[in-house]
Amino acid sequence: MARKQPARPAAPKAESGAGAAKAERAIITIIGSDRVGIIAGISSVLADANVNILDISQSVIREFFTMIMMVDLAGSPLSFHALRERITRKGEELSVRVEIQREEIFKAMHRI
Repeated sequence: MARKQPARPAAPKAESGAGAAKAERAIITIIGSDRVGIIAGISSVLADANVNILDISQSVIREFFTMIMMVDLAGSPLSFHALRERITRKGEELSVRVEIQREEIFKAMHRI
């Protein structure tokens, strides 16, 4: 007699429509004079907004600080505009310039 295989859980179905979760990435750049707390300050704003940092690169050249981050916005309850306002405000507190762009806009602007 053939042995009955246990039922496998169904693969999750891809959602569609307004409630669908999707990868929504953005590029954040930070430029300014180096000082203690820049990475911590920006990262805390992102963590509070449930934004995942996918990749980060930072450099200090003499007294100048630069950082670029790729982030995933899919888990954030905030609108893109609200997040932009929060990180811009934090940048002002830290005396650095913070810019955020959706990945597709960043790519389009930097296409050769």
